[in-house]
Amino acid sequence: MATKKTDSGKPAPKQSAARKPAAKKAAAAKAARKTAAAKSGAAAKKTTAAKTAATKAAPKKTSAARVKAKAARPAPERVPGRKERRGIVVSDAMDKTIVVRIDVVQKHERYGKVVRRSTKLHAHDEHNTAGVGDLVRLVETRPLSATKRWRLLDVLEKAK
Repeated sequence: MATKKTDSGKPAPKQSAARKPAAKKAAAAKAARKTAAAKSGAAAKKTTAAKTAATKAAPKKTSAARVKAKAARPAPERVPGRKERRGIVVSDAMDKTIVVRIDVVQKHERYGKVVRRSTKLHAHDEHNTAGVGDLVRLVETRPLSATKRWRLLDVLEKAK
């Protein structure tokens, strides 16, 4: 790369960024943007902190009428688009959780022998209504914990 030379043949002194007028303007604009971003960032942090403090301080309130209506609402006969299972409660030791055994009796496809299989499901029981030995109806729901994917719909038959 060829260097600029003066009339005397010596290399010309390099101009610093401070001497170039365009560089001065660009540096000033960059500094202005930086300070504006810092100010807006601090303001955004303050507003976010204020919002989170406000939501933590005041929990969502539900009206008494809504709570009463929810409690009085009967269990639906059939929930569309969700699986349903009937089973017997084998454990109610946990709070708001029951363990239900689902028994399946099938004839073997090839040999015709009756095969009994069972599986245990953890189900959410909001009011702890089901007891050991009760026949209950469960409906599929969103994951409520690591093992709970079912919810108690109703108690079909109480244990004797």
